[in-house]
Amino acid sequence: MNYTTQMDAARKGIVTKEMEIVAKKEFMDVSQLMKLVAEGKVAIPANKAHKSLNPEGIGSMLRTKINVNLGVSRDCKDYNIEMEKVMSAVNMGAEAIMDLSSHGDTQPFRKKLTSECPAMIGTVPVYDSVIHYQRDLETLTARDFIDVVRLHAEDGVDFVTIHSGITRKTIDQIRNHKRKMNIVSRGGSLIFAWMSMTGNENPFYEYFDEILDICEKHDVTISLGDACRPGCLSDASDVCQIEELVRLGELTKRAWAHNVQVMVEGPGHVPLNQIEANMKIQNTVCMGAPFYVLGPLVTDIAPGYDHITSAIGGAVAAMSGAAFLCYVTPAEHLALPNVEDVKQGIVASKIAAHAADIAKGIPHAMDQDNKMADARRKLDWDEQFACALDAETAKKIRDSRKPEDDHGDTCSMCGKFCAVRSMNKALANEKIDIL
Repeated sequence: MNYTTQMDAARKGIVTKEMEIVAKKEFMDVSQLMKLVAEGKVAIPANKAHKSLNPEGIGSMLRTKINVNLGVSRDCKDYNIEMEKVMSAVNMGAEAIMDLSSHGDTQPFRKKLTSECPAMIGTVPVYDSVIHYQRDLETLTARDFIDVVRLHAEDGVDFVTIHSGITRKTIDQIRNHKRKMNIVSRGGSLIFAWMSMTGNENPFYEYFDEILDICEKHDVTISLGDACRPGCLSDASDVCQIEELVRLGELTKRAWAHNVQVMVEGPGHVPLNQIEANMKIQNTVCMGAPFYVLGPLVTDIAPGYDHITSAIGGAVAAMSGAAFLCYVTPAEHLALPNVEDVKQGIVASKIAAHAADIAKGIPHAMDQDNKMADARRKLDWDEQFACALDAETAKKIRDSRKPEDDHGDTCSMCGKFCAVRSMNKALANEKIDIL
């Protein structure tokens, strides 16, 4: 039986090879997974042309996945360095890479990703429009934007962020409601600027059905971008954000009617006490479509440490229903991240995702934690490193600060006052020598 997308296959009762792989990873019966894909509650972004893909499922009842944003800019244009970041991110467990390149000939890098990278690949076509045509924003036509979406789909990207939720009405809202940070979404700001300069409607909203035809043909998942996401705590949960979310719920229905899988993007900067409510509202308005959040960051005052502010918010968001966390690095708000920034951002996001999975009771989420507890009780350092999220860093710290009298049964924190050592000896009826 033929099918167009993973959702179409699920609705026809067809088990795809991607569903089989995801079901095995999630310890889930494939028939249960197929039902969730058919309902739109799980997305399996898998472009037919992405042959190197190791598929993943995205949904609140599955393991929380993380996305890593990369790509060259005018000030940092070395594609080799970006590819190094990509492979480092994949090796550290990132399930998705978003290519946000905004300089030079972007297509060869994009094609390299979809031919070699096993992670899901995402893009934001509006970024590439100005670069692809090498023309100023206001000279581009609606057709130009749509054609770039088609180009990215043909190149094999698994999901595209489309800012379809802002319209001409949003221009008045932004001007009348006097946000502190206005629009901080790069794609959203470009669409807002284009509408303001041309007087036309948002092409990603006006020609949404044509975009759906493209996505259905190539099995590209649409990530409905939140152009009005809050860029500071004061703008969180305001009328601009919520009104756009309502429209994204309407667009979700339209996409599902075309058998196109959907993710819905979420906020940005949100006070800790508002995160759970934001997740519940999205789940209701968008009918359980997977929620993809940037952070959210829980304070605005920690540049250089926003991987931490993001991880705090991300853990609460994922515990409350978010399915997909976009990593944030220490360089957020400051610069393009380097290789070390990328590593720090990934580790922080993986910690947040893992903590949320334990809280949600995801099957086998705590297996590694239990192995770590056993290794610590036995003071088995090699096994502890094997269980660690970042074994290299853990080993480096221990090796650089070993106790002077090192027999492998203590560390330099407690030495022979180590509680674990003392308890092991006491329970084995051995003498506990401290002095």
